[in-house]
Amino acid sequence: MGKTRIGGNKRHIVNFLSMTGLTLIFIAYMFPFLMVIINSLKQKRDIIKSPFSWLFTIKGLSFDNFVKAFTQMDFLNAIKNSLFVTGSATILVTVFAAMLAYYIVRHRNAMSKVTFVLMVASMIIPFQAIMIPLVSIYGGTLNILNHRPTLIFMHVGFSMSMSVFMFHGYIKGNVPIALEEAACIDGCTHVQTFFKIVFPLLKPIISTMVILNALAFWNDFLLPSLVLTDKKLLTLPLSTYSFYGTYSADYGTIMAGLLLCVLPILILYVVLQKQIIGGVVAGAVK
Repeated sequence: MGKTRIGGNKRHIVNFLSMTGLTLIFIAYMFPFLMVIINSLKQKRDIIKSPFSWLFTIKGLSFDNFVKAFTQMDFLNAIKNSLFVTGSATILVTVFAAMLAYYIVRHRNAMSKVTFVLMVASMIIPFQAIMIPLVSIYGGTLNILNHRPTLIFMHVGFSMSMSVFMFHGYIKGNVPIALEEAACIDGCTHVQTFFKIVFPLLKPIISTMVILNALAFWNDFLLPSLVLTDKKLLTLPLSTYSFYGTYSADYGTIMAGLLLCVLPILILYVVLQKQIIGGVVAGAVK
């Protein structure tokens, strides 16, 4: 009985220390986001005077930053552009990556093996290494920059490798070939088998890739800044750059603008959070 009690006490101590450590890590990660929320409700003089002070230490809250940010960044037009680019790119990369991964898994020939190796190998190439030639070719030679379809095309291309890798692992380990054989016996074509049998079974990994790709497309600043220059085409991350002046910046408006940018993708994450972790684990097994 004594050994059991000691072992139990040790386990409780270890659990307590683990939980304490995780709580401290959580606070450290959430502190910057909390400061953004707090400073978005302050006036500019309060932010400059005491940026780390809490709300109850100042005279009052101010929602003027959100009104100013909404107007100055042309929020409705910017969110329309972001929704169009993010939605289109996410749908295209999800469908194309699932189709390619399905072909690679079910057709084990030389072409599929080489394609998969090239897709995985391309994941190690950083975007910064090719962005200058990319802009030179698409802008100087082809002259197709400053168009939303061009940005969507680039988003789809740069995200295909990771998406195919994740879909490949999920299809290989979680989609039984017996269902496809039964569909073939019933007279389904390859296209019908994929979209009516296989694609619905990919719901967990689809949810995962949708949130990962949508988050990357929504928050991307570098690639849209190279492609888009027209103010009417700017996405939300680009529109927040209008808050920065040559010699100063309105930090309260910047914080409010950042929160307006984060809110839509945060809602998407909350809606799909149940499928995200399971899809990531299942897609990375094989």
